[in-house]
Amino acid sequence: MKTITFNELRKIKDELPDGSIRRIAEELGLPVETVRNYFGGVNESTGNGGGIHIEPGPDGGIVLLDDATILEKALVILGETTHNVSTVTANV
Repeated sequence: MKTITFNELRKIKDELPDGSIRRIAEELGLPVETVRNYFGGVNESTGNGGGIHIEPGPDGGIVLLDDATILEKALVILGETTHNVSTVTANV
């Protein structure tokens, strides 16, 4: 289980280049809405919550992630765009 603040999770999502949500969904074989919901979306009818649990608090609250795979994929994508490399190891 991984813990992150809601604001940190949203910041990562906001920094992703266009098309990243779809790319993550395709690479992991998940519905796009599930990946959107993972980053704080609220459309429960078209994709599950991705195993996140939000506890109210400062910085938007604390988010407990049952599985950090989506987060790890997002961090790899960010590494590719900020460091111009094709492979980055995400230490989460």
